Amino acid sequence: MTKRIKIYNGRLITPYRLIERGTVLIENGLIKAVEDGDVPFEAEEVIDARGNYVSPGFIDLHVHGGGGADFMDGNVDAFLQVAKTHARYGTTSLVPTTLTSENEDLLETFRIYEEANAKNTHGAQFLGLHLEGPYFAMSQRGAQDPRYIRDPKPEEYREILETYGRLIARWSAAPELPGAMDFALCLKSHGVLPAIAHSDAVYEDVIKAFEHGYTLATHLYSGMSGVTRRNAYRYAGVIESAFLIDEMDVEVIADGIHLPAPFLKLIYKIKGSEHIALVTDAMRGAGMPEGDSILGGLRNGLKVVIEGGVAKLPDRASFAGSVATTDRLIRSMVNLADVPLIEAVRMLTVNPARIMGVSQQKGSLQKGKDADIVIFDDHISVVNTIVNGRIVYG
Repeated sequence: MTKRIKIYNGRLITPYRLIERGTVLIENGLIKAVEDGDVPFEAEEVIDARGNYVSPGFIDLHVHGGGGADFMDGNVDAFLQVAKTHARYGTTSLVPTTLTSENEDLLETFRIYEEANAKNTHGAQFLGLHLEGPYFAMSQRGAQDPRYIRDPKPEEYREILETYGRLIARWSAAPELPGAMDFALCLKSHGVLPAIAHSDAVYEDVIKAFEHGYTLATHLYSGMSGVTRRNAYRYAGVIESAFLIDEMDVEVIADGIHLPAPFLKLIYKIKGSEHIALVTDAMRGAGMPEGDSILGGLRNGLKVVIEGGVAKLPDRASFAGSVATTDRLIRSMVNLADVPLIEAVRMLTVNPARIMGVSQQKGSLQKGKDADIVIFDDHISVVNTIVNGRIVYG
């Protein structure tokens, strides 16, 4: 790609400041320059940002689907549909996430991911797979299918990592399970990030897990223990542990429903803007009308209902993933949690890039980085999405 694109007359969000009127130059899919004022760069395509915000592209660490498709559907078109759908809302990179399932479905997902990744030119980029399960606490399974939940099996995960480890970016598990520490060390040896999820752990489990590499808490508050009593004694759960361990990163489903305003404010007050990553945890209903839907693959997924801006199990006893998009996450943090816009954007750009180890290429408007850019207005409605210098929306 040799086309040069100039974006001017925009409010540029950098990691350090807001440039009230600036210019970005894109060349060969990379950011060539970020300057104050309207710089007269020559370019084949010129975009007038019209005073809107020009931001790094949003990075979603945890997403299952969108646009009526799910990564467990078993076909390439589903992957491409999800990527295209979320790009409309400012996502330029995402981590496709699986659900606890039969091993055949998981192995099929690996094969499809490779093919889809090669064909994905008109949507958000893939940063590697996120395996959510099957090594979870049954008591914290939420909408995860109980038929497949089990303790870590070395012969199972080692074979997966040796064969497909290059495709896996992160793997979520409950660290209190037998063998979970050895599992984490094996993940790290293959360059995979261990994360805590669907767990009944107490502080003593979590601090040990953190030392073994579980440095990220998956969807904080959802599917994890809080303070509990055991024989009259109180124990801190995963939630309190994530707050106590300053260096632990936390995911936040900031749709305003999974976590209403007081929780968003509390997390921000304790963790600050540097250790929060906003995620959609979106299922296939994201970007779709409300009504009946399916969580997971079409073949073996769970029936759910989408109402009131969230997916629920049919008996309404539990949420079943969100239908959020990344623009909605920013709006929630700004409007509900009173977080400054620049800090909210950081939680969807700089932080997830660091967590996933891609901060040298992505996450900020800086010369030499990938030209992943989103332009949005004062209402945080997306006007343009650019991925690797290619305009994919707007």
